[in-house]
Amino acid sequence: MAAGGGGGRDPLAPAGVPCAFSPQSQAYFALASTDGHLRVWETANNRLHQEYVPSAHLSGTCTCLAWAPARLQAKESPQRKKRKSEAIGTGDQIDLLALGTAVGSILLYSTVKGELHSKLISGGHDNRVNCIQWHQDGGCLYSCSDDKHIVEWNIQTCKVKCKWKADNSSVSSLCISPDGKMLLSAGRTIKLWVLETKEVYRHFTGHATPVSSLMFTTIRPPNESQPFDGITGLYFLSGAVHDRLLNVWQIRSENKEKNAVMSFTVTDEPVYIDLTLSENKEEPVKLAVVCRDGQVHLFEHILNGYCKKPLTSNCTIQIATPGKGKKSTPKPIPILAAGFCSDKMSLLLVYGNWFQPAIERVALNSKEPHMCLVRDISNSWVPKVETAITKVRTPMMNSEAKVLVPGLPGHHAAIKPLPQAEEVESKRKLGGNEVSIEERLGAMDIETKKEKDDLLQTNSFPVLLAQGLESNDFEMLNKVLQTRNTNLIKRTVLRMPLHAVIPLLQELTKRLQGHPNSAVLMVQWLKCVLTVHASYLSTLPDLVPQLGTLYQLMESRVKTFQKLSHLHGKLILLITQVTASEKTKGMTSPGQKAKLVYEEESSEEESDDEIEDKDSDDNWDEDEEEKDSEKEEDIDEENEEEDEDTEENGEDRDVASEKELNGDSDLDPENESEEE
Repeated sequence: MAAGGGGGRDPLAPAGVPCAFSPQSQAYFALASTDGHLRVWETANNRLHQEYVPSAHLSGTCTCLAWAPARLQAKESPQRKKRKSEAIGTGDQIDLLALGTAVGSILLYSTVKGELHSKLISGGHDNRVNCIQWHQDGGCLYSCSDDKHIVEWNIQTCKVKCKWKADNSSVSSLCISPDGKMLLSAGRTIKLWVLETKEVYRHFTGHATPVSSLMFTTIRPPNESQPFDGITGLYFLSGAVHDRLLNVWQIRSENKEKNAVMSFTVTDEPVYIDLTLSENKEEPVKLAVVCRDGQVHLFEHILNGYCKKPLTSNCTIQIATPGKGKKSTPKPIPILAAGFCSDKMSLLLVYGNWFQPAIERVALNSKEPHMCLVRDISNSWVPKVETAITKVRTPMMNSEAKVLVPGLPGHHAAIKPLPQAEEVESKRKLGGNEVSIEERLGAMDIETKKEKDDLLQTNSFPVLLAQGLESNDFEMLNKVLQTRNTNLIKRTVLRMPLHAVIPLLQELTKRLQGHPNSAVLMVQWLKCVLTVHASYLSTLPDLVPQLGTLYQLMESRVKTFQKLSHLHGKLILLITQVTASEKTKGMTSPGQKAKLVYEEESSEEESDDEIEDKDSDDNWDEDEEEKDSEKEEDIDEENEEEDEDTEENGEDRDVASEKELNGDSDLDPENESEEE
């Protein structure tokens, strides 16, 4: 009933791989893998029924698929001429399967014949086909594409019946109403078309990202007392890329209400959706949603109007390996698709890998909120990449050989000889020194470094960032995260896949705790991620525990910021004062000279004077004689003063004689020199 969109390089492409169960009995499961192969599996015995490889499976890979409805197959099956052996049970067999491709063509594959039935090309789409819907009654189908158009095809003539523009951007999903008179289409907004006139009947707000799934959930309106026009009062469900909410909308008579009436919340982007239709107002709708994280969420709810709070799942199903032994731990096994059986009480689960999936029927127990199934899929076939790589051998070529390359005739690529191998062989033959293990390892390191350099030469930063986060490659992450171009950072964050946002935040948190120089760059990345992906982060229920380290880091930095700013201000004040004082000291008054210079005698000169005062009596007499000679030349009026001076000199001599008697005579010249 529901088919997951094909994954691609586009970050807004839906996750998962195109797949669908056959209608009614669900006897087959069709799967279009990424290698372009269509495989049809039998659900009863888990056996590969058919495998088909389109001629252009590499250039035009399958992007969506849809089984023809049972009524159409019942009408077409009697028209074919079959043998008696084929006529038995052909009514239960599945016939046509429509495949949409990336180049815009649509293939009709017959599972009964095991070959291509027809091809719808002329006048159709010019771009990737996103969704295909078969009409219930007539032999026609509808397809939508990235070329913004919806095409109505006639199956008998394989030609376009009608084509009209449905949106200003790509149309990603379609769904036909239960009565077959209306068509839902969605890009980001949802429109309800009248198929007869190709006019828009209702508008709905839709989702922020491209809608990946549309389906009606009810056949009859909740209020059966009023006359039913085939569409009014019905509910339909929508899911979008990178959106964890499935919205439920109601088609009402008035055109005012454009918002969803309720929503279901899941843990990750929905990959595959299946439901049981509600035929009356008392019957609940059962919903099985397979998420990208490999879990299945089961919902059961009666649609009876508006509900404000998003509804959570009644039951969650997971599958894991047994984990034998002490060292081995159980590993989760992803669930690829899930579909309700005809009894509505059991579920068909497809799990494992896309090349060899396991299909199992599981009974639903409504009492258990969580089911974990332990399964061992070690026996299933898994392609081993290692064995394929080791079998590759490089041919030994002669130096005279020429290799032609695409381009002008006569051009050839030069073949480098292998001197190292010849030298090693000659050394071994002659018994010389063999090449050491260290040299061999060194050569291997050089080769690996060259390979890494070649890998890092790509210019696609979003791809490099996603690969580096998945492989935890330090060099690749450094190349991306150490850029200083803000415009490049914004473009990278805008184009990166949403599932890489949380790993990027965790990597930025690690680097913020490192060197301050790298922290400056990481803050720019952090700011850009939080502003661009704020709406996605707000939808994560476990955001706080996932980013707890970042919160604590920011709080600690903010607490110390005020103290650091105070310290920074004080340091700036001190530095300015120091520089100002240095400037004033360095400035000299240029044209001015001192008018007066005073030099004070030092303490050493004073001590010398004291020593000179303690000279012998002869020195004193010489001094007095010099004074007397100077005084004799003076005026006669100073005679009285000379008499007084002689008396004082006589007293001084008496004191000197007393000092000699007491042993306090002046020091000798030798002692004098020693003291000096």
